[in-house]
Amino acid sequence: MILSGVTTDTGKDVVLQTVGLTKRFSQVLANDHISLTVRRGEIHCLLGENGAGKSTFAECLYGYYRPDEGQIIFKGKAVQSAAPQDAIRLGIGMVHQRFSLVEPFSVLENIQLADQSTSLFLGQRGPKERLRSLCETYGVDLESRLPVWQLSVGEQQWVEILKTLYVGAELLILDEPTAVLTPQETERLFDVLQRMKTEGLSIIFITHKLPEVMKVADRVTVLRKGKCVDTLDAANVTMTGLAKMMVGRDVVFGVAKGASLIGEPVMEIKELRANSDLKREALRGVSLTVHSGEILAIAGVAGNGQKELFETLVGVRAATGGQILVAGENITGFTPAQIMNKGVGHIPEDRIGQGLVMDFAVADNLILGQQRSRQFQRGMFLDRERIQSYARDCISSFEIATPSAEHPTRALSGGNLQKVILARELRQQPRVLLANQPTRGLDVGVVEYVHRLLLEKRKAGVGILLSSEDLDEILGLSDRIAVIYRGQIVAVLPAVDARVEEIGLLMAGTRSVP
Repeated sequence: MILSGVTTDTGKDVVLQTVGLTKRFSQVLANDHISLTVRRGEIHCLLGENGAGKSTFAECLYGYYRPDEGQIIFKGKAVQSAAPQDAIRLGIGMVHQRFSLVEPFSVLENIQLADQSTSLFLGQRGPKERLRSLCETYGVDLESRLPVWQLSVGEQQWVEILKTLYVGAELLILDEPTAVLTPQETERLFDVLQRMKTEGLSIIFITHKLPEVMKVADRVTVLRKGKCVDTLDAANVTMTGLAKMMVGRDVVFGVAKGASLIGEPVMEIKELRANSDLKREALRGVSLTVHSGEILAIAGVAGNGQKELFETLVGVRAATGGQILVAGENITGFTPAQIMNKGVGHIPEDRIGQGLVMDFAVADNLILGQQRSRQFQRGMFLDRERIQSYARDCISSFEIATPSAEHPTRALSGGNLQKVILARELRQQPRVLLANQPTRGLDVGVVEYVHRLLLEKRKAGVGILLSSEDLDEILGLSDRIAVIYRGQIVAVLPAVDARVEEIGLLMAGTRSVP
């Protein structure tokens, strides 16, 4: 930890200031001289497209990265954190999208792990009272003795937040905190954030959901291509204006769904059962029917069987019971290649880990699954000329921003990675499209593009099974909504009649619909 002394006065209400913060990764300028302030007792939202530099900026504040230029001034002193532990000691806490909890440990033990000044072996009476006091202050209900693996995803997030408060954080950074929450849990989080604000805590809230900005933010800073576009009072902005600042053009919200001719069943799922990676039953008799020309959306809190359902449908997870039929043919137990050849396209939830080979060129990712077809072979070898021609056509048709078809895939932004997957799957003209979290982590411009594409395929007669944790997305796109809870479908509702409150209760397992 380097303390370079007291800087010029930044004002009594300013807890954090960055001056010209710059971070480079080789030839990529991730943060380009970003200057902003965060006031004591405010919720400051950070917005920007994929690749705009939001996470890099936050991780510089938290000590994961060391800025190449500029200053971080915390509570009036210029600081430089060599590791997150340094930031924590200063009073800066961060909750990431991927939790860092030890699942077999209890809630209290996980929270104690955050405090390096104490030991798990020095007794729990004092820490337990301190945790109880925090829970009472912020209205959080957690059983300290429960192992973390028994908690819901929303409860696990509260453990992460309480970890930062337990060690005395004065600045809390939340990275996409509502991605795993039901609508009710989101409202509760917002209520608690307002309470934290009145207690003097400063919060940096990273989100791509513009309605959340309008609801929770005091001020908002927009980043674009690594630069700070502007910082504005949230009371003086509109969603339309913010979206234009983010992407540099007008964005259409709520793409018109329009009517679609719903036809015959293209995929039937009958009493499907499957186990999780921990050999516990994750799917408990799931039955659904997807028709041509419809979008059937699955709503549920993360971890209720969505991942296992989609993996079973595409053949990468074995079913332990039940049947999967495509156009009347039983494909249960087929390999992924066989299922693809039956007309099933797949957009996986993890585009990097499951959807792409990041070390391959864009062209090679665009033909994954088809590399053995005659279309791309010349004798025993791949026909690079045909592959290049096909890839250039995909790049043009799907508006993939890449210097060339041979450009490394890992150099693309998140939105363009998703477009590569969309191009690969949709060029095969599937009769069924399995879309698992197709807009997760994407900026509003790419979300608009994905929504338009899905609705075009629906109109063309493709049957789409969509899973999303964004209820606005589900309501805007779907014809029917199936709610999943603990591996079971607890209700199937017409989208036109669905209410957010009702769906939220179903997602939490507190209400059933006949």
